[in-house]
Amino acid sequence: MEFRQLGQSGLRVPVLSFGTATFGGGNEFFKAWGSTQVDEAKQMVNLCLDAGVNLFDTANVYSHGTAEEILGKALNGLRDKVMISTKATFKMGDDPNDYGSSRFQLVKQCEASLRRLQTDHIDIYHMHGFDANTPVEETLKTLDTLVHSGKIRYIACSNFSGWHLMKSLSVSERYGWSKYVAHQAYYSLLSREFEWELMPLGIDQHIGTIVWSPLSGGQLTGKFRRNQPLPETSRVKQQGTHEPAREPEFLYGIIDTLDQVAAETGKTVAQVSLNWLLQRPTIDNIIIGARNEEQLKQNLGAVGWNLTTDQVKRLDAASDTAPIYPYWHQRLNPEFNTAPELY
Repeated sequence: MEFRQLGQSGLRVPVLSFGTATFGGGNEFFKAWGSTQVDEAKQMVNLCLDAGVNLFDTANVYSHGTAEEILGKALNGLRDKVMISTKATFKMGDDPNDYGSSRFQLVKQCEASLRRLQTDHIDIYHMHGFDANTPVEETLKTLDTLVHSGKIRYIACSNFSGWHLMKSLSVSERYGWSKYVAHQAYYSLLSREFEWELMPLGIDQHIGTIVWSPLSGGQLTGKFRRNQPLPETSRVKQQGTHEPAREPEFLYGIIDTLDQVAAETGKTVAQVSLNWLLQRPTIDNIIIGARNEEQLKQNLGAVGWNLTTDQVKRLDAASDTAPIYPYWHQRLNPEFNTAPELY
């Protein structure tokens, strides 16, 4: 297993982490992801550790805390061998203060996550989304206090826009508070908007990227085929995804190229999709999920080898999309809007 430095922090993380949104199946949305219970979760944890994956990602909102509870039980006796990432911000109850990134909510949710995970600290604590109703200073001061208390080791964010992240970094620098070391972002061959602003920001500010849904809700696994019905067990079919719809022919064009590269490498379509991400700037970690052990084993096979530059370029060409404003305009002036070096 390859390890990379997480952003500009001193923390080294495996390039793959295991995501636990499949744990619990607490409502119809999460049932479409999976309903893994404790015994199977323990087996998956052991498979990950055998492969060198020692970072486990969860969130308080996954099945309303059940995923954290199952992960905590699955890691019983293993806490000194693993790292845990969890998140807060999204709604956890009907009280007006049961959502957001206020001091009131973050302290409450951090304590609740610690109890469910059966641990005294969280290694990476994410703001699951940007809370525009709470002053950035309040959120970051609270997180800095939690770091100094020892309850959190590092802070990160997720699903921020460029200005959300840049403003947060500026506030942290101004007051000398802990800053976000990573951004957990949606990125895949099917959805490359991350490259327009968030990737250049990550390069400039040394922010590591942790990728969620690297297979776009299962659409890049090779199970979605032209002129065939959607797989009955897919998250897309069961409406267990909030990812944007794409033109079918665009997806199938990418799959055609993935099929070619998979045949050349002797790997699966999913493994090629994941390995492509590992060649991109700022990507320090990819969260892989699995409904069962077989899916997990296949995803773990995405590391230990690399696509050639020619194969990466062919996949880039197949998945390229025209950017929206102002990014298309910036591309007209490459002399002072340098794009990330991809090769």
